[in-house]
Amino acid sequence: MTALDDKSAPQPARSADDAPAGAAEDQEAGAAPVARAASARGDFAVVAALLPYLRPYAGRIALALALIFAAKLVNLYVPVALKQIVDGLNVAPSLLMLPVGLLLAYGASRIGVTLFSELRQVVFARVMARASRQITLQVFRHLHGLSLKFHLGRRTGGVARDVERGGSAISELLDWTLYTIVPTLLEVLLVTVVLVWAYDWGFAFITLGTLLAYGLWTLAVTEWRTRFYRAAVEADTRANERAVDSLLNYETVKYFNNEAHEAARYDENLRHLENARVKATKSLALLNLGQTAVVALGVTAMMWRAAAGVVSGELTIGDLVLVNAYLLQLSAPLFVLGMMYREVKQALTNMERLFGLLDQRQDVQDAPDAKPLVTSRPRVRFDNVHFGYDPRREILHGVDFEIPPGGTVAVVGHSGSGKSTLARLLYRFYDVDGGHIRIDGQDLRELTQASVRGAIAIVPQDTVLFNDSIYYNIRYGRPEASREEIEAAARAAHIHEFILRLPDGYETEVGERGLKLSGGEKQRVAIARALLKNPAILIFDEATSALDSKSEKAIQAALERIQVGRTTLVIAHRLSTVMAADRILVLDAGRIIESGSHRELLAAGGSYAQMWRLQQQEPAAESPRPEQPG
Repeated sequence: MTALDDKSAPQPARSADDAPAGAAEDQEAGAAPVARAASARGDFAVVAALLPYLRPYAGRIALALALIFAAKLVNLYVPVALKQIVDGLNVAPSLLMLPVGLLLAYGASRIGVTLFSELRQVVFARVMARASRQITLQVFRHLHGLSLKFHLGRRTGGVARDVERGGSAISELLDWTLYTIVPTLLEVLLVTVVLVWAYDWGFAFITLGTLLAYGLWTLAVTEWRTRFYRAAVEADTRANERAVDSLLNYETVKYFNNEAHEAARYDENLRHLENARVKATKSLALLNLGQTAVVALGVTAMMWRAAAGVVSGELTIGDLVLVNAYLLQLSAPLFVLGMMYREVKQALTNMERLFGLLDQRQDVQDAPDAKPLVTSRPRVRFDNVHFGYDPRREILHGVDFEIPPGGTVAVVGHSGSGKSTLARLLYRFYDVDGGHIRIDGQDLRELTQASVRGAIAIVPQDTVLFNDSIYYNIRYGRPEASREEIEAAARAAHIHEFILRLPDGYETEVGERGLKLSGGEKQRVAIARALLKNPAILIFDEATSALDSKSEKAIQAALERIQVGRTTLVIAHRLSTVMAADRILVLDAGRIIESGSHRELLAAGGSYAQMWRLQQQEPAAESPRPEQPG
């Protein structure tokens, strides 16, 4: 297996500014990307996709199969020993002797069956666990490697459910295949051979006829029942999507008093799941009834023929016991054959959806000859860049500007003008439709994504934190950083003293998406995280938008200090935060309409000057809510 490179990187959250055009359509179209991908694979294709993960364990698999064969050979002797014991006891009372050797052999053979079966499980356990782990990990890495377009359209609960079911389905498929299906087929073959060799073809015909009728009935009904399981899986996925989405937006639900509405939407999916499960249960009853009838007819025919042979003197009582014992050995796995087939089909369905995630195309990929970015004071250039989230609507129209090494360029403009799109393109979450983005003269598409993202840090407008401690969230900027470095970054972001006042200090849990912290606190954690990364390129996307005026001034001064020596792109709506920038670009409808320093743009009296006057007339913004963890 060739594992995908881990290409995780800080992901700027979507803001109202330049939200992707047609995002709603993308979400509708992407609501079930996995289902569409999954339908492209059949059962044989799923098994073929699984085989490369099993190839490194060919030795273990061969040993497990050998142990299965040994267990079945020993199990084949159990009825023979029982027949010999019965025939040995079926003599005149004066000649009766206890067949000690046969009794010991009978007991040893039963112990041997269990011994070989358990050894097989010990040998094969690692194969099942490792294959499941490797495939699940590859899917996880592949999901991180997919472009932002996929993740804007995905439903987290559904994807997580498919990964969970698919991972467990791998072990289930291997378990049922090696532990049940292969042993059952082998046992049927061996028993048939023994019956033909020891008696005649009549017993073999009855056995094979029973198996054939049983198998045809099971396959036909199970194939019919599979549609109900698929419907149940789909309904379960949709219900999980709805539940996770609702819980993640808990505050919004409360704000609008829509608990009953959410419960009704969730119950709609649960109703579909209920109906699918009821149909599956009813059809299972029909399957079990037909299986029982077929086995009963086969057993009756076998016993009739054996009893007739005893009456005619062709067979002994021991032969009757032998045939009956073989029938009992075969009937047990026969009764679960339907369940085996059903479980295998269900496992294949779940794996189909898991591999469907791997079928999702990576829109942004490294070129075969991509090189790592090596830079300390990079020069960033947007060269006639054209881009649109939807081909029908272009967002950027020939944007052209340069950020000199160690310089700061600010981009301002109204919401929807395309400002945050510049940051997404610089991170290469998308590839440009036209033009080039270059770092030190190298096109981003000629560089590895990991090295480009490793050189950039961002403070997004809407900071989303992991449901972990403050310490972990700051350390996420550079996981190998020491505690001293983490605390230094927190001091630079003006949040260290606040953290120390908390009862649990740096170990304070921030909650789902950081909702236990105020907007200003989350933003300062994001600033500390970016500082800890110590990048060559900094992006501030409305980095102080959630702060009150006092905190903004303090952090703005800190941001200006850390920009020194770093190539910085500042995306802002509040013009007071970009006055010190080397160059300010005014973006309107995806085009740069003005460019210059703060003084130059004010003197020009254009759009920038107009926005400045309007903002100066606005009343002082209200302070955010008290900065106390919820």
